[in-house]
Parts: sequence; C-alpha cells; structure tokens
Amino acid sequence: MTPRARILWLIGWLAATGVVALVCWLPRSAWQELWQELSTSDTFYQFVLVGFLAQLIDGLLGMGFGVVTAISLMSLGMNPAAVSASIHTAEMFSSGAAGYHHFRLGNVNRRLFKALILPGVLGAVGGAFVLSYFGGEPPGDWVRPVVAVYLLLLGLRILGKALQAAQTKRAKVRHVGWLAAAGGFLDSFGGGGWGPLVTSTLIARGRTPQYVIGTVSVTEFFVTLASSLTFVSVIGVAYWPVVLGLIVGGLLAAPLAARLAGRIPVRWMLLGVGLMVVFWSLWRLYRLFA
Repeated sequence: MTPRARILWLIGWLAATGVVALVCWLPRSAWQELWQELSTSDTFYQFVLVGFLAQLIDGLLGMGFGVVTAISLMSLGMNPAAVSASIHTAEMFSSGAAGYHHFRLGNVNRRLFKALILPGVLGAVGGAFVLSYFGGEPPGDWVRPVVAVYLLLLGLRILGKALQAAQTKRAKVRHVGWLAAAGGFLDSFGGGGWGPLVTSTLIARGRTPQYVIGTVSVTEFFVTLASSLTFVSVIGVAYWPVVLGLIVGGLLAAPLAARLAGRIPVRWMLLGVGLMVVFWSLWRLYRLFA
C-alpha cells in the first residue's frame, strides 16, 4: 500500500470510528428529540445552510468554520462549552471530508503535516479540558466575554491579513509545533481559531496558499477529532439538530471548497469574514456589559 493510500485509509477509518462512537454515545431520548425537531422545526435546515457556508469559507481560505459557526451558536444563548463541543462534533465530519478531498487533489505537504499534527492534537485536548471545566454555567459567565474578546481579536487578525500587501519573499516559519499547539488550544477553547492562527501565519510567511490550506485542513480533522472526543467524554454533546445540520451542510460544501482552494482571489472573502466577526464580537460585548 502506498503512503497516499495509507493516509486515505486512516482518514476513512477514523471517520467511520467517529460515526460509530457518536451513534453509541447518543441515548434513545436524544434520537427521539432529534426526530421531533426535524419534523416540527426549521432549526436543522437553517444550520444546514450555516454549515454549508462555513465549510465553503473554510475550504477556500483554510479558516472560518469555527468562527462562523461560533457566532451562530452563541447568538442562540448557548454556553461556551456547549458551543465548542457542538462545533467540533460537526467539524470532525466536515474537516474529514475536506481533508480527504484536499489529499486526493494533491494539496498536502507531508512534511508540514507531520510538524503540525501532534502539537495540534495535544493543544486541542488541553483547550477542551479547560473549557469543559470552566465554561459551563455556573461558573462559566466569565468565559462569555473572554470568548467574545478572543473572537474580536481573530476578526482583527483576519482583517489585517486581508489588508496587508502580499508577501513575495518566502520566510522560514520557526517553531511550527508551538504554533500548532496554540492553534489547537485556542480552537477548542474559543470554538474556532485553528485556521485564522495557523493558516494565516504560514501564508503570511510566503508559503503557497493551495498547499497551506490543504495541509492545515487535513491536520484539522485530527485536531477536531481529538477535541470532539474530549468534549463528549467530559460533558457530552446536546443540541443534536444543530450539530446534524452543520454536519450535513459541511459535507455538502467540502468537495466544492477543496477544488476552489487557492485558485480564486481571497482578499474580499477575508474582508467579509473579518468584518462579520468584528461586528458580531462588538455587539456581543455590548450586550454582555450593557
């Protein structure tokens, strides 16, 4: 079996394992609640659209799924731990599909992948544990403004990347492991951040966007899998109609986004995502402290 085939087999095996684990952990009452919600509410279909748009942005830019969905879920009044758990449960599937398509299209740098995966996974597990124990209610009220400020800083970072001049000279990226660990931790703790931190830093250093986006997307599957399993083990996952909607929308968008990655101008999309995140964060902070 070739190295390429082995990696594809591993991604498929882990995705199948995740599905089986999810089905086994979901109690019968949750299935009944899910069926009733699908039959009587538009929530599922609304979040299919949210998941599709979030994954399309994420696949094109190598960032955005967590930030976009975190905004949507926190607008429903969910506590930060539930938000991040829901996002990473859904993202485990969408990022797996995106990573698979990126790998098939040859958008992956194996050396960069090896440097990112272990620190990213360890950081994600650490962030999930911290948020699980401090992000509920009570005493999780203090986490809401922290996450809002964090998302505000992410939005400003995305805007900065959109407005700065493109770097033509390639610079060496130092301490890639620490970058991945920080990205994994903040992604679990804030509901998003892996892409805005890791992808934007690597591209800003002159790396080829197509390969950065593909490699970071493949690594993101393992990061979100570790984060999701940690959340499910510690606090469980609720809001299944929302999670399922995000999964379906993300799976539908993944093949299209992988084909377009690095092939269209992304500055205007960065501006749009950055402005959306900044405005939402400011509005959220106003509501929290008004």
